[in-house]
Amino acid sequence: MTDYIDVFNTYVMGSAQILTGFYFFTKFLQAKVRFSFYLIFSIVCLAMIKVIPSGSLMEFFVYVLLLIVSGIFVCHADWMASILYAALTVEIMQISFDIVDSLLTILYPFFSSFHQGAVGIVFSVLGNMALLLAALCYHMAYRYFCDYETENKRYVLMILTPVFMIFCIGEYISSTVYGNVIVTDENGLLYMEDAKHYQILAIRLLALASLFCVMAAYKKILQNFRLSMELSLLEQEEHSLNQYVEETRERYEKTKSFRHDIKNHMMIVKELLQNGKPQQALQYIGDLEDMTKELSFPYCTNNPVADILLGNKLGRAKRMGIDVHCLLALPVHCFVRDIDFGIILSNALDNAVCACQKMEGSADRYIQVTGRIQGDFLLLEIENSFRGNGLSGRGTGLSNIERVAKKYHGAMQVKTQGNVFTLSVLLIIPQHPERIPQQFGSYDAPDSRKS
Repeated sequence: MTDYIDVFNTYVMGSAQILTGFYFFTKFLQAKVRFSFYLIFSIVCLAMIKVIPSGSLMEFFVYVLLLIVSGIFVCHADWMASILYAALTVEIMQISFDIVDSLLTILYPFFSSFHQGAVGIVFSVLGNMALLLAALCYHMAYRYFCDYETENKRYVLMILTPVFMIFCIGEYISSTVYGNVIVTDENGLLYMEDAKHYQILAIRLLALASLFCVMAAYKKILQNFRLSMELSLLEQEEHSLNQYVEETRERYEKTKSFRHDIKNHMMIVKELLQNGKPQQALQYIGDLEDMTKELSFPYCTNNPVADILLGNKLGRAKRMGIDVHCLLALPVHCFVRDIDFGIILSNALDNAVCACQKMEGSADRYIQVTGRIQGDFLLLEIENSFRGNGLSGRGTGLSNIERVAKKYHGAMQVKTQGNVFTLSVLLIIPQHPERIPQQFGSYDAPDSRKS
């Protein structure tokens, strides 16, 4: 009978334990895996159980390694996320079984007067109830604490370290407290006489609570990270708005001054013509034409915010001796906010100007802005010369551009080739209100946006 119980615990419940852990591991990674991979993973893990001694540290690390490999190559997740959730999956399962073992150890003496064979079978079955506790913990972790973003990889070590420490402390307690006092009865059931079981149970419950506290702290860190990113975006929006307002104010004052003096200008031209001085009149008209050019935007993209930003940023680049080219036409009516266009262009052009500044003395400094519209897609490309062997990382500006691109279900790509840096931003821009996803909010019809 004992042999049947061992086979049931090893293969049936072992498979259930492995599949439960793998199922929630894929949910943590937000990946969908075919059923065949579940079977393959279970078979590989059971094969490892036959080779590696049960309950050893090697078994723990091999299971973690198998989950990591599955996360990277099967779930196509990044390696940081795979390591984090593999360790978390195995640790929750381990602590759940330790807690149930402690409970059964406390309860066993109260049933020692009953038939030992029946008690052994019952307690062996009850030991597998730890799988329900693990599933409950997995569900809580997935629902309340599972929150991972690739841009926050630097914080993963902050949760991996305490998770590893909790595991090491649990293994140390098990090996030192239980290691020399384990006694088995005639049914092979563990019977511990001298260990302080209640204290050990309290410690294991505390370990589980600590694990959830670590996850809660990790989630709080990610929330703070998001808030800082949103604050950075708001600062970018404020900066863009201030630029827009300041540029508009300057042009308004120039236009107001020109309109105030237009009568005097017309009178002078009229007198020059009446006095038979057509050449002087033509020269005066040419001066007026140059004056009107200052009142117009040097670039026309169909978007006033973009026109102002391009005039401001590329004008500054021209004054630095940088060659600039702009072939950008934005859709006249679309649901993309003007501020979001401003965030993309202001950050991209600031980076481009900064990169060209570092090439001072070079004759090959240039910035080129292009844009192509095809159907519901808008591709913006900002290309510039730079001096370097690649990218050292993404700063706040590129992160803000990427967040705006994701907001419109688009993407950002950075490419370097030689001394050429290219930033590509893809946006989805439905031209018709009924085709706009609801999560983008309300849309003002073209007529309502006319001033």
